[in-house]
Amino acid sequence: MLFPQGEFIKLKEYLVLYECALENIITRVEILLKDFVNFQAYNPIEHYKFRLKNSESIADKLHRQGHDITAENARNILTDIAGVRIICSYSRDVFHIAEMLKRQTDIKVRSEKDYVTKPKPSGYRSYHLILDVPIFLTDKSESLPVEVQIRTQAMDFWASLEHKVKYKYERRMPEHISLDLVDCAEKIAELDERMYLIQEIVDMAYLHKDPVIKDPIAIERAFDVR
Repeated sequence: MLFPQGEFIKLKEYLVLYECALENIITRVEILLKDFVNFQAYNPIEHYKFRLKNSESIADKLHRQGHDITAENARNILTDIAGVRIICSYSRDVFHIAEMLKRQTDIKVRSEKDYVTKPKPSGYRSYHLILDVPIFLTDKSESLPVEVQIRTQAMDFWASLEHKVKYKYERRMPEHISLDLVDCAEKIAELDERMYLIQEIVDMAYLHKDPVIKDPIAIERAFDVR
């Protein structure tokens, strides 16, 4: 699907504003990263990605949702034109990062969905925020929505695989594959928790400088990580 020529010109102007809002959020994430790396004992952010939807993707989404393909509909209806994905080390880091973004006083949380605690039936896990981000222009200021997804590396791997499978089957995935993906998602969640526990054990061992705790066999017996 494509925008009509006149609407496409309007959309291009709007996309400049969305790009500014996206850069605003990226700067905030970069500042958090600098803080973690230079002043904190632990950096929970592995990396981040970002994207700005192109006009064809925006048109396709409006069409799928049954809306006219206009620039105004894109701006008034869609909240994921600009997006950032933050990849964390462990599932508990997801909530930590989300709270840091939510408490920034010039950002308004438009919506929040916790698919980490309550996964989708498909097995999908991630934490979604729609943030209204201020941008300041020469003669005015306004806020635009930016979607922020926060997930672990394991969750991101699963979501990437599921997306590829859905695309291959044109969103009509065979039931047995869907069930396998749900099972994999549960195992990945268990792995996330297990890895976090191991990290906690290691941190505690070196914090207390306890040779007994440092001994791998003693750790396994004490915390039953096997």
